[in-house]
Amino acid sequence: MLIKREDTVQVMTGKDKGKRGKVQAVLKKDGLILVEGVNMVKRHTRQRQNIRQAGIVEKEAPLNISNVVVVCSNCDKPVRIGRKFLEDQRKVRICSSCQEVID
Repeated sequence: MLIKREDTVQVMTGKDKGKRGKVQAVLKKDGLILVEGVNMVKRHTRQRQNIRQAGIVEKEAPLNISNVVVVCSNCDKPVRIGRKFLEDQRKVRICSSCQEVID
Protein backbone atom coordinates (compact mmCIF):
# COMPACT_ATOMS: atom_id res chain seq x y z
CA MET A 1 0.00 0.00 0.00
CA LEU A 2 1.34 3.37 -0.97
CA ILE A 3 -0.93 5.44 1.27
CA LYS A 4 0.31 6.02 4.81
CA ARG A 5 -0.97 7.69 7.96
CA GLU A 6 -0.73 11.53 7.95
CA ASP A 7 -0.82 11.70 4.11
CA THR A 8 -3.16 14.25 2.57
CA VAL A 9 -5.59 12.53 0.21
CA GLN A 10 -8.43 13.55 -2.09
CA VAL A 11 -11.61 11.51 -2.56
CA MET A 12 -12.19 10.65 -6.23
CA THR A 13 -15.60 8.89 -6.10
CA GLY A 14 -18.75 8.87 -4.01
CA LYS A 15 -20.71 11.46 -2.08
CA ASP A 16 -17.57 13.24 -0.84
CA LYS A 17 -15.91 13.52 -4.27
CA GLY A 18 -13.33 16.31 -4.34
CA LYS A 19 -12.92 16.61 -0.56
CA ARG A 20 -9.43 16.53 0.95
CA GLY A 21 -8.31 15.35 4.36
CA LYS A 22 -5.52 13.73 6.35
CA VAL A 23 -5.39 9.97 6.75
CA GLN A 24 -6.04 9.01 10.37
CA ALA A 25 -5.69 5.24 10.06
CA VAL A 26 -4.97 2.60 7.42
CA LEU A 27 -6.71 -0.77 7.77
CA LYS A 28 -4.46 -2.88 5.53
CA LYS A 29 -6.29 -6.20 5.95
CA ASP A 30 -9.60 -4.73 4.84
CA GLY A 31 -8.21 -2.27 2.28
CA LEU A 32 -9.84 0.68 4.05
CA ILE A 33 -8.69 4.05 5.37
CA LEU A 34 -10.11 6.65 7.75
CA VAL A 35 -9.88 10.22 6.46
CA GLU A 36 -10.38 13.22 8.73
CA GLY A 37 -13.67 15.04 8.01
CA VAL A 38 -14.68 12.79 5.09
CA ASN A 39 -17.45 10.16 4.87
CA MET A 40 -19.17 11.35 8.03
CA VAL A 41 -21.94 9.11 9.40
CA LYS A 42 -24.32 9.52 12.31
CA ARG A 43 -24.35 6.89 15.04
CA HIS A 44 -26.96 6.63 17.77
CA THR A 45 -25.19 5.95 21.06
CA ARG A 46 -26.39 5.13 24.55
CA GLN A 47 -24.99 6.69 27.66
CA ARG A 48 -22.54 4.37 29.39
CA GLN A 49 -20.10 4.58 32.26
CA ASN A 50 -17.13 5.58 30.14
CA ILE A 51 -19.15 7.39 27.43
CA ARG A 52 -21.05 10.31 28.93
CA GLN A 53 -22.43 11.69 25.66
CA ALA A 54 -25.65 10.02 24.59
CA GLY A 55 -27.63 10.67 21.45
CA ILE A 56 -26.55 11.16 17.85
CA VAL A 57 -22.78 11.31 17.32
CA GLU A 58 -21.17 12.15 13.98
CA LYS A 59 -17.95 10.31 13.15
CA GLU A 60 -15.84 9.21 10.20
CA ALA A 61 -16.52 5.91 8.49
CA PRO A 62 -13.82 4.00 6.58
CA LEU A 63 -13.40 4.51 2.82
CA ASN A 64 -12.10 2.00 0.33
CA ILE A 65 -8.46 2.78 -0.40
CA SER A 66 -9.12 2.64 -4.15
CA ASN A 67 -11.43 5.67 -3.92
CA VAL A 68 -8.73 8.11 -2.79
CA VAL A 69 -5.55 9.53 -4.32
CA VAL A 70 -2.58 11.09 -2.51
CA VAL A 71 -2.14 14.86 -2.93
CA CYS A 72 1.46 15.90 -3.65
CA SER A 73 2.61 18.61 -1.24
CA ASN A 74 4.93 20.11 -3.85
CA CYS A 75 2.57 20.49 -6.84
CA ASP A 76 -0.71 20.42 -4.77
CA LYS A 77 -2.43 18.03 -7.19
CA PRO A 78 -3.89 14.55 -6.72
CA VAL A 79 -1.25 12.27 -8.23
CA ARG A 80 -0.30 8.65 -8.59
CA ILE A 81 2.63 7.49 -6.54
CA GLY A 82 5.70 5.63 -7.75
CA ARG A 83 8.64 4.10 -5.94
CA LYS A 84 12.31 4.71 -6.43
CA PHE A 85 15.59 3.66 -4.85
CA LEU A 86 17.94 6.44 -3.74
CA GLU A 87 21.74 6.27 -3.87
CA ASP A 88 21.87 5.00 -0.27
CA GLN A 89 19.53 2.09 -1.25
CA ARG A 90 16.48 3.51 0.54
CA LYS A 91 13.13 2.94 -1.16
CA VAL A 92 11.05 6.15 -1.23
CA ARG A 93 7.70 7.21 -2.64
CA ILE A 94 7.78 9.79 -5.45
CA CYS A 95 5.20 11.97 -7.17
CA SER A 96 4.55 10.73 -10.70
CA SER A 97 4.16 14.23 -12.17
CA CYS A 98 6.91 16.31 -10.51
CA GLN A 99 9.27 13.45 -9.47
CA GLU A 100 9.65 14.89 -5.92
CA VAL A 101 10.10 12.60 -2.93
CA ILE A 102 6.91 12.36 -0.85
CA ASP A 103 8.27 10.62 2.27
